[in-house]
Amino acid sequence: MNELVNLIVKKTGIQAATAQTIVKIVIDYIKKKLPAPVGAQIDGLLSNDAAVKKAENVLGNFASNLGKKKK
Repeated sequence: MNELVNLIVKKTGIQAATAQTIVKIVIDYIKKKLPAPVGAQIDGLLSNDAAVKKAENVLGNFASNLGKKKK
């Protein structure tokens, strides 16, 4: 999770504490929305380096687009 927090800080410029809070909120939200067996595996996935890299790419792209205006 720290790698994800660091990526968000790098891409958005927000403080690490804020990024960590956001990541925790998003992870908890996703866990609640997924079926229980899948949601329970989220923490395990985030401890897997390959899964973390994929999540970083997805969330990094999302975070970098937050400030862009739609035309």
